[in-house]
Amino acid sequence: MTWDSMALAADLRRDEGVRLKPYTDTVGKLTIGVGRNLSDVGLSACEVDALLANDIARVVAELDQALPWWRTLSEARQRALANMAFNMGVPTLLTFHTTLGHLQAGRFDAAAESALASRWAGQVGARASRIAALLKAG
Repeated sequence: MTWDSMALAADLRRDEGVRLKPYTDTVGKLTIGVGRNLSDVGLSACEVDALLANDIARVVAELDQALPWWRTLSEARQRALANMAFNMGVPTLLTFHTTLGHLQAGRFDAAAESALASRWAGQVGARASRIAALLKAG
């Protein structure tokens, strides 16, 4: 027996609905999308990779818009800044005036020290140390 998977997808979208944010379904299961039971099914490795790729593209686009000069940094420093933006969000990253000012001016040691002196660094621990090392070494 075969059927039209597009027709089934349309049926499921109609019957399950489409939810872009997680919600608790009628039996208490954490659910997202078109009835995806996150509590029991979760995500596949391929789905995690696709989500990550989309999230990286979104962060990079947000950085391009908010800090056009960030593309002048070395690849390692761009990676460090994108890592920070991924973690805290670009709006919060933009509050790091001192760190960003040092980066834009090419004062990379000072940028790393400023990042390490933040409350964020205390929250993320070793991640901040790794990012600061990238900012310094470039």
